[in-house]
Amino acid sequence: MPLEIRSLSKTLGDFQLRNVSLTIKDSEYFIILGQSGAGKTILLETIAGIHRPDTGRIFLDGTDITDTPARHRHIGMVYQDYMLFPHLNVEKNIGFGLKQLGEPGEIIRNAVEEISALLGIKHLLERNPETLSGGEQQRVAIARALIIRPRVLLLDEPLSALDAITRRKMRTELSRLPSLTGVSVIHITHHAEDLISLGHRSAVMDEGSVIQVGNPDEIFQNPQTPFVAAFTGMENLFSGIARESHEGKIIRVGTVRIHAITPLTGPVFFGIRSEDLIFSREILKSSARNVLKATVTKIRIMGSLAWVMVDCGICLTGVLTVQSLFELEIDDGDVVYITFKASAVTVFPDENGTGKKGIIS
Repeated sequence: MPLEIRSLSKTLGDFQLRNVSLTIKDSEYFIILGQSGAGKTILLETIAGIHRPDTGRIFLDGTDITDTPARHRHIGMVYQDYMLFPHLNVEKNIGFGLKQLGEPGEIIRNAVEEISALLGIKHLLERNPETLSGGEQQRVAIARALIIRPRVLLLDEPLSALDAITRRKMRTELSRLPSLTGVSVIHITHHAEDLISLGHRSAVMDEGSVIQVGNPDEIFQNPQTPFVAAFTGMENLFSGIARESHEGKIIRVGTVRIHAITPLTGPVFFGIRSEDLIFSREILKSSARNVLKATVTKIRIMGSLAWVMVDCGICLTGVLTVQSLFELEIDDGDVVYITFKASAVTVFPDENGTGKKGIIS
């Protein structure tokens, strides 16, 4: 493993990074996902050597670098705002790190030519940073970090300042970095789409702790906590009481009964992804065990998809193609049937045992 983080903790003011352990593989694109204030940037800065951990160790290729100065760690970092030097042109910005290391001018020029060609920015070398687009500035910042040939590249919210079209294009370009350069990438973000498009594996962080690690499918299909489920787009999250019955496991939320597959009983949280809800105007003949009569309360159309909100004793949101919406002739106030499998219900323990009924906010 090129990078191993063992039981890392750090207190900065009122914030605490708590006992973080991670391993990053060779040429891996690793996403750290979490909301603002989760501790993602502090973790990256501690890995980079900007902060010294209070406890825990950091290893690079088996060598303990916890006390190694940042400039000697063979770790590159690109901040959210790119931090290009406005008084230097693109060529000098990219070559800055090698110049600081005392490399001869010819070696710097050759290295700048090589990395700028690799990232498709060779034509920008004479330009000044303020004349570049957001995507071009990002490529320059990445080139400046890669030119020192780091073992690990740290990216702090690299796509957040870009428009949607540029963001999609840059995801494609970023995904190629490990295969093109051999570098391992750690990319922090609060966008779950980055995990889908980029990540080989991911860690989800909340309040300074890593709460789940896995590949994108594991994170999305098998979230370990309601927080992970909500953060990865599970819109229908509730709390209720799970009980055994002659029909199998039933979760009650008020008067609503939900069939689920779970070993848990008592107070639980549970969630259903919008795409797992099937809409119909009549009761379907299906093996799915959950069939709920509902009233449409709101329809929100975005592009080719429609989000349909219904009230069936609990408020659910499902997603349909616009074509399906029109074919079913669903409109506000209509009565519909919602069908979903027991296996589509993800159940989490309610560790506080509150048993509070209703939606999780």
